[in-house]
Amino acid sequence: MATQAAESVWAETMKMSQVYAPTLRENPAEAEIASHRLMLRAGLLRKLSAGIYTYLPLGYRTVRKIMQIVREEMERIGGQEVMMPVVQPAELWHETGRWVDYGDEMMKLKDRHSREFALGPTHEEVITDLVRSEINSYRQLPVMMYQIQNKYRDEIRPRFGLIRGREFIMKDAYSFDRDQTGLDHSYDLVYQAYVRIFERCGLNTKVVEADAGAIGGSDTHEFMVITDAVGEAEIAYCDVCGYAANVEKAVCTFEPSGLAQETNEELKLVDTPGQRTIEEVSAFLNIPPHRLMKTLIYKAGSQVVAAVVRGDHEINEVKLARALGVLEVELANEELIAQVTKAPVGFAGPIGLADGVPIIADLEVMELHGAVCGANSADQHYRGVEPGRDFAPDTVVDVRMVGADDPCPKCKAPLSVASGIEVGHVFKLGKKYSQAMNATFLDEAGQEHPLVMGCYGIGVSRTAAAVIEQHHDKNGIIWPISIAPYHVIVVPVNYKDQQQRQAAEDLYRAVEDLGIEVILDDRDERPGVKFKDADLIGIPIRVVVGKRIGQGQVELKLRWEDEAEIVDVNTVVGRIQSILR
Repeated sequence: MATQAAESVWAETMKMSQVYAPTLRENPAEAEIASHRLMLRAGLLRKLSAGIYTYLPLGYRTVRKIMQIVREEMERIGGQEVMMPVVQPAELWHETGRWVDYGDEMMKLKDRHSREFALGPTHEEVITDLVRSEINSYRQLPVMMYQIQNKYRDEIRPRFGLIRGREFIMKDAYSFDRDQTGLDHSYDLVYQAYVRIFERCGLNTKVVEADAGAIGGSDTHEFMVITDAVGEAEIAYCDVCGYAANVEKAVCTFEPSGLAQETNEELKLVDTPGQRTIEEVSAFLNIPPHRLMKTLIYKAGSQVVAAVVRGDHEINEVKLARALGVLEVELANEELIAQVTKAPVGFAGPIGLADGVPIIADLEVMELHGAVCGANSADQHYRGVEPGRDFAPDTVVDVRMVGADDPCPKCKAPLSVASGIEVGHVFKLGKKYSQAMNATFLDEAGQEHPLVMGCYGIGVSRTAAAVIEQHHDKNGIIWPISIAPYHVIVVPVNYKDQQQRQAAEDLYRAVEDLGIEVILDDRDERPGVKFKDADLIGIPIRVVVGKRIGQGQVELKLRWEDEAEIVDVNTVVGRIQSILR
């Protein structure tokens, strides 16, 4: 009797009348992109605070399936699952210098004894602290550990639902090897595991070169999902040779194009009253933007620098930071700009800056002749500027943002630029953390060496959102079968009709007995409401039991197809099995 009661309760939870899935008919005003809109409308999420969400039952079923795929593939390559603390003592982060370097995204707190802690945005320090007290011999290497856990980052502007949140679910893994060859092998194992993970989740990803940011290390790649979600990351890629990189990392190459031929023009000060922007100055002086120089003042740690690019280009702040050897740069405020340039915002230039302010010029700036730049004087610009003659940059380096149709750095074919969502990131950390935290091992000769590390992240909750970005239509989500909250929904048109109800329940039990995840829509709702909810939620297979059941027929509809088909009720279960296989 106890078994029968348990089965009865389980069956009830598979009925729509019992599932907590509060669907919405209208698009929430706060949602800017498809995944955010549909996750709210389909009853998968509810917002608690900016960038912080509660996962409702259907949404969490999908997240758990992604977790399971991740676990299977990580364990396939020898990863061992652990669970590390969310609350991390500041002392560990001070050892690596990241307590300050990580920036304002780190959520910090103090306990009752005024000791400082962080809510973990990542776990390099914690895992290194763990292994340095346990691993001391080459015989214990290599080792790879991973966890699936909530992470916390105080985003300045949380947006796009799960794409950019302050609390999110992440899989982070860490490998420890004795040398670079071992790290290369571990890195490749995880790289290939990620390819399989995203394929199994139904995602089409592009792997791109990336910047390591606050994590650090040498080689690093991002797994990006091409999407229409404007405002997230952007990638540059080449369809000819396959080169791909985050625009923060993408190398800008150029061939002297003759856009600005050498001139004998002398340097001349001209009045430009109220003309501050590149567009305004270009129009006022009747000079194309590529003949202008754009100069921006930045703070780089305790240093103030001037960065100069061509007027039709944008400064890449990540490249600029790397060129200066700092983690990040920050645009100067109006007060600091006035100190450095002796002028208001909009009139900065590389000629006549305050003493001690280094000038970082982009490569293409040095190809300009007879150019225009700010004169560091209110309402004035210089004409006839010759780099090298009129100013001497302290550093000349690629510091601009790549653009569409720029030449590919490998094959020179035109690059394409597209928006993307980062779902995975792999890093070769090397000895960055092991040296800082004295995590070492002894080799065969008893010599001590730092452990060689890699780290590897997957945004689990972000992956769910990215799947929706790639798999949806005007009616709702189209889940891949592998991560759909349920595989099949059985919909009786009129649940009060005895024949339809009985046939629907018989089908529901037959499908469930095969281990297929099925839900029965037993609600007293109009058929149109049931169909709209099934499409909105994105259940892959819908079986409709209506008046045709009198002739032994039901309607079978696949979520990704426009038309339904009429199937014999006695063969429909076999047809479902075939589809799922």
